[in-house]
Amino acid sequence: MGLNPRDSHDRASDMGTNRSESAIRPFRIATPQPDLDDLIGRLDRTRWPDELSGVGWSYGVPLDYVRRLTTYWRAGFDWRAQEARLNAHPQFTTTIDGQNIHFLHVRSPEPNALPLILTHGWPGSVIEYLNVIGPLADPRAHGREPAIAFDLVIPSLPGFAFSGPTREAGWDRHRTARAWAELMRRLGYRRYGAVGNDMGSLINPELGRADPEHVVGLHVTQIYSFPSGDPTELADLSPEEQHQMATLQWFYQNKMSYHALMSQQPQTLAYALLDSPVGLLAWNAQLFGDDVDDDFVLTNVTIYWLTRTAASAARFYFEDAHASHPSEPTSTPIGLAAFAADFGGIRRFANRDHTNIVRWSLYDHGGHYAAHLATDIFVDDVRAFFQALRDQHQ
Repeated sequence: MGLNPRDSHDRASDMGTNRSESAIRPFRIATPQPDLDDLIGRLDRTRWPDELSGVGWSYGVPLDYVRRLTTYWRAGFDWRAQEARLNAHPQFTTTIDGQNIHFLHVRSPEPNALPLILTHGWPGSVIEYLNVIGPLADPRAHGREPAIAFDLVIPSLPGFAFSGPTREAGWDRHRTARAWAELMRRLGYRRYGAVGNDMGSLINPELGRADPEHVVGLHVTQIYSFPSGDPTELADLSPEEQHQMATLQWFYQNKMSYHALMSQQPQTLAYALLDSPVGLLAWNAQLFGDDVDDDFVLTNVTIYWLTRTAASAARFYFEDAHASHPSEPTSTPIGLAAFAADFGGIRRFANRDHTNIVRWSLYDHGGHYAAHLATDIFVDDVRAFFQALRDQHQ
């Protein structure tokens, strides 16, 4: 494979740290039963709010939606099954820049597999990518051409889930991108690609800037390039661009309160999210809605609850809102796979911020969590994007 995917072995990097700090440590989820018992007890003692009749989702997450999910969480949801599903894949932790980083590391049986790092967002987790592990890492077993295969590195963002809370300020998209570059180097990968959704779509371009000599391409499900405020930029929008603008405007008018609060006062929010599992459920569920299945919602929420990372995850928004972002465009090859009911990107603004967009795919279904909801389409798009890059390098 022309992209020089694998080194011959895994190795820990020194990078100015001692060996214990750079060590790759095996990890397995083993939730203490008292933690689950405490969760059930808190669910049983929920104090429910009142609600206006007939308002649906217009005032926020509806009471009947949260009650239904809570009932299932209390009496039907099987965390141990989800724990076992995660533990079916090799997991590790390592310390990078003083922060614990958890990640899944699934090697392909194919000898020329290209390494990929896959980055989730909020309120998601590594759960977003479990469905794609098999067909990306072992395509032969899933009826796909084995020449396009991938080693997969799927980390929990710093401050999220099994990476544990952040312990100092500054963990924004740029610092995370630098940590990802070190993680891939520490695993012995000289050339690799990146896949991202939500925050992953923000981090990926920075990874291209941070490690351009090693990143072969960036596959994202959103390109966050927006109008500058000049009204002439909005003239002659194509039907596709008009649709994306309408999606963006609706989201800003109806769904951006979470962003404002977490960007400004994450600590104020933290007390409610860490003390009430139903409060955490409602807060996170505002961006799940009815698009995904109950087990997907509750697995993600349970991970945040058990790892006590709702507060540090919220801090990512604060850190990123107060960071300085580069103004120059990225030049690493980038491919967009935009799915229905999600803001994928507006091409004219994306071209301004990224000089090397080589693939622009639009799909009429799938939603924000496309790797989970439209697995086959997502997998095929990732494979096609990196196949094209491979062919260019041969």
